[in-house]
Amino acid sequence: MNTESKKKAPQVKEIVKPFVRGDALDENTAKGSLKFFGTLVVIILVSFIACSATAFGSTVLRLGLNLAVIAVQMMLYFNFGTNYGTDAVSRGEILYTRKERNQEYSESERKVCYHPAKGFINAAIGTLPILIPALILAFRTTVLTTEAGTLPSWMQAYAGRSEIGDALINYTQPEAMNAVDYIRALIRICIMPFVNVIGHDNSNGMFLLERISPLIVMLPSVFFGFGYMSGKKIRTRIHTVISENDKSRIRKEKKRIRKQNNQVRRREPEQLN
Repeated sequence: MNTESKKKAPQVKEIVKPFVRGDALDENTAKGSLKFFGTLVVIILVSFIACSATAFGSTVLRLGLNLAVIAVQMMLYFNFGTNYGTDAVSRGEILYTRKERNQEYSESERKVCYHPAKGFINAAIGTLPILIPALILAFRTTVLTTEAGTLPSWMQAYAGRSEIGDALINYTQPEAMNAVDYIRALIRICIMPFVNVIGHDNSNGMFLLERISPLIVMLPSVFFGFGYMSGKKIRTRIHTVISENDKSRIRKEKKRIRKQNNQVRRREPEQLN
């Protein structure tokens, strides 16, 4: 059979409903940012626990599992943003319907509706408690070197001699942790999957990772923002599916009615006889 003679599937017409556009900042910005921060903390803790068990000696296995954790993280942030954006567009559609019916609505109701930058702003504000320490670490970090280690027992007798005691003092007086070390520990926990991908023993790699840690910390807010922007497409898809289901239902109903009418016409001659 010639492929050109085949009937092409009819193109589905997208149903795009108008909506009232909101503002980038509204009365729910602080609440939304706090909610995003809470979500961020939960995902970081779960990822830290999961990644602590994936620091395998096998490089392939370690890379595969930690990259999978990173992918799952970003998909979660994107989905959360999508849900938030879909709800915002839905509110805008409701207000537009009320506007067409000459029904009033408040300015606060309008502001909470969809705005393309709202998702990025809410997520960025919610990321600040982690972003600020990451920025400090990025500017203050240095390449970590191996510590001196423990002084052997047979060397203890020489530690008291003035001529070599000063050279051995680093073994008996380890350097205390400073503020940057605590910040480093915090940020490494927050980006643990990336730390496992680079490897704890890779000093130069960890130095570069800490330099770009602010960018890594901002990845969740970026995915959340793009997910929020996809809310418009999700609403369009929902309206299109509803419209197609209604058309399909109407076609089936017409087909059923025609079938009943045909059955009635076939019975009429029999009744006349």
